[in-house]
Amino acid sequence: MKVAQKPAGTSEVLTDEERDAIKARARELKASARRGSRADKAAEDEAAVLAKIAEMQGTDRVMAERLHAVVKESAPELAPKLWYGMPAYAKGGKVVCFFQSAQKFRTRYATFGFSDLAALDDGAMWPASYALKELTAADEARIGALVRRAVG
Repeated sequence: MKVAQKPAGTSEVLTDEERDAIKARARELKASARRGSRADKAAEDEAAVLAKIAEMQGTDRVMAERLHAVVKESAPELAPKLWYGMPAYAKGGKVVCFFQSAQKFRTRYATFGFSDLAALDDGAMWPASYALKELTAADEARIGALVRRAVG
């Protein structure tokens, strides 16, 4: 994994994968600014998410396909869209939940996470992201319930 160099005086560095994600987000913002009907944009966004999922390999692709189905079934009001080059689901244009491929970021597990817009508050501390190595039927049911609660 190649690390990008930051300007002198800064202590943080971005990996190639992180830099690619930032570039993908810039392309997403540019594409969303294009004119067109809301229905056309929604169809393009979902097609882009499905294409991104189809590019994934192995377990990541299987999990992303299942998560896409679970989110669509659990909260049909959420609109699929790419977010930093990964599948995400938004309400009113703002991302509520997202999937991150393990392969893309070279991590040992994929993640399914929620933004601060998700209504998952539980006291002073609660999980906002879940590690995924595989998805069982029980996991899918739990994620479906969390997604419903997040948009509740």
